[in-house]
Amino acid sequence: MMKATSIFNNIHNVMPSHLVACTLALGVFSACLVTPVKAENAAAPSQEDLRLYDIATAPSPQRIEQDLRKLVSFGTRHTLSDTTSDTQGIGAARRWIEAEFKRISTECGGCLEVLTVSDTVQGKRIAEPTEVVNVIAIQRGKADPNRVVMMSGDIDSRVTDVLDATSMSPGANDNASGVAGAIEAARVLSKYQFNGTIVYAALSGEEQGLYGGDILAKYAQDNHWQVQAVLNNDMIGNIAGINGVINNSTVRIFSEGVRFVETPEEAKQRYFGGGENDSASRNLARKIKTLVDQYMTNLDVMLVYRLDRFGRGGHHLPFNKAGFPAVRVMETNEHYDRQHQDIRNENGIEYGDVIEGVDFDFNAKLTALNAISLASMAWAPAPPTKVTIKGQVSPDTTLSWAKNADKTVVGYRVYWRLTTEPEWTHSRYVGNVNEFILKNRVIDNYLFGVASVAANGNASPVVFPGAAGAFF
Repeated sequence: MMKATSIFNNIHNVMPSHLVACTLALGVFSACLVTPVKAENAAAPSQEDLRLYDIATAPSPQRIEQDLRKLVSFGTRHTLSDTTSDTQGIGAARRWIEAEFKRISTECGGCLEVLTVSDTVQGKRIAEPTEVVNVIAIQRGKADPNRVVMMSGDIDSRVTDVLDATSMSPGANDNASGVAGAIEAARVLSKYQFNGTIVYAALSGEEQGLYGGDILAKYAQDNHWQVQAVLNNDMIGNIAGINGVINNSTVRIFSEGVRFVETPEEAKQRYFGGGENDSASRNLARKIKTLVDQYMTNLDVMLVYRLDRFGRGGHHLPFNKAGFPAVRVMETNEHYDRQHQDIRNENGIEYGDVIEGVDFDFNAKLTALNAISLASMAWAPAPPTKVTIKGQVSPDTTLSWAKNADKTVVGYRVYWRLTTEPEWTHSRYVGNVNEFILKNRVIDNYLFGVASVAANGNASPVVFPGAAGAFF
């Protein structure tokens, strides 16, 4: 009779050690032999979702051009401009956006909930109490409707004087390009169903003080949205920079490094454990780049490790202030003569944000970046929570997390990189577990994270251990 230890060794040679639920006690050995292997632990799911290749080529430059021309036709969309006219001013613009979202919803059988979210505000750039109105379309998730990914653009425009609400202010690139992108993304993605919710948002009041973002972030909190990602698109149509560079194949993504809402205790933890480059927003930016690299061609993502342009701000900031992962998506080469300028010719230089400064193919390309990112994250499971790490004075590193209640989760993937690397360089699928030990991977020398994985090939953004990587 073969010894039990020999039988065990034979089994161990043909099965992964973490799947062998055996003991050497002869009294239980027969039960070990018939223990089924769980499918999710047998092999890693594909990291590719073929549907995303179709989505990457679906946005139409022609439709975007039509929407841009319509938005420009309102003359000015200044926050303080006319709200009663049917053809001029921000009131007419937001009613047209609302009608367009409703038309898209009709075409998809009512798949979008279209509503306005507003508040009355007053401030340095709004002298009198003024209603700031956002227009949003909500595509509810089928399995996890409280988990939200969002694409936003800004309705309002301005000229040189930020208080000038009457002068011609087309705002073609800044930021009709972002609003047209959000509308086009809704057209493309409304043809699909998702596990999580997608929100398409046209925000107001950006030029007057980021009011629209504040209003929508509060609405999200009041409605208990678990906001996983906000992709704020501000100027996604220009390819000719004031630096003389003309390039239609690069895009910048800005992200906060340290969370705006970090507490003193969390700051202390980060100081000793790292994480200044691993906020949820920064790992969201990395996730977007990974998706673009996989599913798109002729587009290189430049990750800018800064909240926004130097000393400047955008409409993702209110969401960061609310504790939500949020990034800014925008062209790489800005042309300052075409931003915040009265329309004029001065010394042979053309000033003004007119439609001639927008490249519709590029606008569609950056819309596609948004569409595949929204789709992948809405099809993916929710990110893991309560991610912790230990391994001090040990040759091994242990990652732990709370198992996800999302039924689409089939397992988890752990990531690591050298502390000097800007992006994740290594990963390993570890199955449907809530803890994994990376043998002979010294905690002092690397940064680590965890992502949730679905059978359909999509994964959540990576979550860094501790509060630095908090998602919800």
